[in-house]
Amino acid sequence: MVLPDKTIFIQGLNFIVMIFLLNIVLIKPVREIIKKRKGLMADQLEKIEGFNANAEKKVADYEAQLTQARKEAGEIRNTAKDEAVVVEHEILAEAGKEASSTIQAARAEIQSEVKTAMEQLTKDVYVYAEQATGKILGQA
Repeated sequence: MVLPDKTIFIQGLNFIVMIFLLNIVLIKPVREIIKKRKGLMADQLEKIEGFNANAEKKVADYEAQLTQARKEAGEIRNTAKDEAVVVEHEILAEAGKEASSTIQAARAEIQSEVKTAMEQLTKDVYVYAEQATGKILGQA
């Protein structure tokens, strides 16, 4: 059996002194390092969250600008299309007028040629009729 004597008090005092020394030499510096690391990690985490928020904001701005650009491009395309339709109608109207005037000129020329041909045929009919009459009367 173990009998307690004065060495137990010395061992107890030695234990308390060692805890005090270890606290000063080892535990406090380790706690300080852990505290600094936690602070550093919190700062880095804040920076990362700020960076992510900034990146998300920039992506949202980019998407908004892209949507706006697409909308403007669509409006420009529709405006250009409408203007092209107007120009097309003007060109078709002008072409129709030119075709109409060309057709009228051609009709007038054809009527003139028909009139000339009729006059020529009328003159020729009298000549042929006189020749035919002369031949018929000359043979009778």
